[in-house]
Amino acid sequence: MNADQAPDGWAAMSDGTRRTIVARLAERPRAVGELAEGLPVTRSAVSQHLKVLKDAGLVSEQASGTRRIYHVNPVALAALRDQLDTYWRRTLAGYADLVSGEESQSEEDR
Repeated sequence: MNADQAPDGWAAMSDGTRRTIVARLAERPRAVGELAEGLPVTRSAVSQHLKVLKDAGLVSEQASGTRRIYHVNPVALAALRDQLDTYWRRTLAGYADLVSGEESQSEEDR
């Protein structure tokens, strides 16, 4: 997944049900029926959520007889994590600059 696709991943992960599906798939690959168990949505809705996740590149599927088994795409999740890490590093650098600027200003005021 390249950086241009990352925003689609963020949009896909913005829904709580999809985050739950990804969390369950992170444990192990599963079929739609198993993913739907315990969720407050229908099996059909789970399929629709999986389509969004697949379109974003976060989830892949594999045929197993008459069923489709879904699993997380680790490369796509790593791309989202890399992007988040970049935001975090920028935030920390900005904070460090702010703090050092305030310390310099405080020393000048003495």
